[in-house]
Amino acid sequence: MLATRLRRALENGALTLPETGIIAVFGARAGDDLSALPMERVQVIQPMRPDHDALAARGFETVVAPKGRFAAAIVCLPRARDAGRARIAAAAAQTDGTVIVDGQKSDGVDAMLRACRKRAAVAEPVVKGHGKLFALAAAQAELADWAAAPVTLPEGFVTCPGVFSADGIDPGSALLAAALPRELPARVADFGAGWGYLAAHALARDGVTQIDLVEADHDALDCARHNVTDCRARFRWADATAFKAEAPYDAILMNPPFHASRAPDPALGQAFIAAAARNLARDGVLWMVANRHLPYRAALDDTFAEIETVVAQGGYCLYRAARPAARRRHADRSRTQPDRIRSR
Repeated sequence: MLATRLRRALENGALTLPETGIIAVFGARAGDDLSALPMERVQVIQPMRPDHDALAARGFETVVAPKGRFAAAIVCLPRARDAGRARIAAAAAQTDGTVIVDGQKSDGVDAMLRACRKRAAVAEPVVKGHGKLFALAAAQAELADWAAAPVTLPEGFVTCPGVFSADGIDPGSALLAAALPRELPARVADFGAGWGYLAAHALARDGVTQIDLVEADHDALDCARHNVTDCRARFRWADATAFKAEAPYDAILMNPPFHASRAPDPALGQAFIAAAARNLARDGVLWMVANRHLPYRAALDDTFAEIETVVAQGGYCLYRAARPAARRRHADRSRTQPDRIRSR
């Protein structure tokens, strides 16, 4: 709804954009309509690889971190409060004019509006489509303490606002890490590696000569580089669902995301399973943890010849799946064989 609120603000005079200078857009998503903005003067800051690539393909200058100074900035609120505050602080620090904040009620825009009013003069918000858009003068904003700062967990891992499980180790990942065997095969990948927790545990097992951390969130991958300093680790900024390795892996570990927005999206985890099968060797093994209520067992049955539920604990299931190539070969033979008519 960014486009609707932005157009309304521009049309009724509640908001004016500068005639010159760069306009930054923090956190725009792939499907966002930015046609109200002059494309040649827009810089989109988007560290998530799928959204980053989609916006770049549309012709926008797209970067993972803000570059230069801006005449104005638009901040699209994320779900995480601290990440939203960090975006607003980053925009204010590098903007000479107005910082515009847009978000849905479900993204906490009402709470963010109240918080901003305590720090700066805020214009009357534009309300439309279960969301709000409001503007503040960057020069007047006192937001330095909102700036993104690394978080060090008790276990020593470093995270940052907005990344998955920023405040602590995810219980599903902890379950998978504890269940890994003492020895793993040579070439391993961690799909959706986040800030590197599973990869760090995999590298503590015998047998690993290489592990690829495949992660779509550039900010999370930067944290992983801090947390995983072993020379056997390689860092891949990529959408795991579309990733294609140079050579098949012997094992893949993953705790796949299941939210594309606030609503659960099982198709995302199913796409991770399909990507794992494509990238495993014929005798390769997938270790996967997921919330028990998600319908992943059927996707595993369709893709792998051997599936074992290793642990079912609390709200999680840990699966070990093997022989993806055997399952695919069986499916291919079934498709190519003609139907047989049975007679007595």
